[in-house]
Amino acid sequence: MQLQEMYEEFRATFPEITRKADIVHIKLWGELDPSFAYSWFESLANAINHEMSKSSESAQYRPIFEYFRQKYLFENNDIKNCIDVAFVENLFWRVKAEHASPYWALMPDILKQLYIQFHGRSRC
Repeated sequence: MQLQEMYEEFRATFPEITRKADIVHIKLWGELDPSFAYSWFESLANAINHEMSKSSESAQYRPIFEYFRQKYLFENNDIKNCIDVAFVENLFWRVKAEHASPYWALMPDILKQLYIQFHGRSRC
């Protein structure tokens, strides 16, 4: 799978959070362009961070975390790098611990390990 394919697949699979990520992305980049899918996954992390800060129900994000777990386990290095650097490294940015905790609990261990490897500590 190529990164643009994952971008299109994700958008089709998770339309609600995609709309929120699009708003974040357009504010930062001015437009949507599939050739900049890598940056869009950072916008996705930021959209989820916003949802965390609003205390949105964390369970709705379990399928998204599972999606990325599966992709990380079974896809190529470009996909793995995007998940690690664009998505996981940006999760929980400026989110208070009490808001982040339920989301951290839902994250698959492999994604938690990516986060810990970059940040040097767990989130909660």
